[in-house]
Amino acid sequence: MPDSAIAPPPEFAAALDSLRAASPRPELVVTEIPAPGSLAPYAVALSADVMPSRHGDDSELGTGRFVLLYDPSEPEAWGGRFRVVCFAQAPLETDIGLDPFLADVAWSWLVDALDARGARYIAASGTATKILSTGFGELARQGDGAQIELRASWTPLDSSAGAHVEGWSELLCMLAGLPPRSEGVTALPRRRSNRG
Repeated sequence: MPDSAIAPPPEFAAALDSLRAASPRPELVVTEIPAPGSLAPYAVALSADVMPSRHGDDSELGTGRFVLLYDPSEPEAWGGRFRVVCFAQAPLETDIGLDPFLADVAWSWLVDALDARGARYIAASGTATKILSTGFGELARQGDGAQIELRASWTPLDSSAGAHVEGWSELLCMLAGLPPRSEGVTALPRRRSNRG
């Protein structure tokens, strides 16, 4: 972000206020972290981790990052002055990682979570990646493991960033196996993995 002595543009300042007033899921520890400085003239970033004390011993943890970018010049690729870039990751049982529909489900959870919170956006894009691994040698005792990673970006249509943060936090919790807050959505089963 530019020199802190210079006030940010009013539209970005409103987005910061909205972001900081958001109510992410209480199972998360959310902290503001340094934003990447080369992506836009103004940016703010959040990090989140699922809290073990609230998540339970039988579930794996999830982690994620959320970055809100602002460029008054409206980059053509963004289609607006704002752009959100986010990441969410959680370990899975290997059999769940083999599900051919897992990536589609993860993407639909993001879209549903944003829509349920009234987040207005365009130009959504991203990837959902399933990672399967097997340990060998000294890592053989960890057994097989799986992870789901979702990387996404979209263009918010206004400075109401709080709804976008809340949608991202819902996605992260659902990937980690926590029950959804939205009705009609099924969570992944809670799981335990031998992988560290």
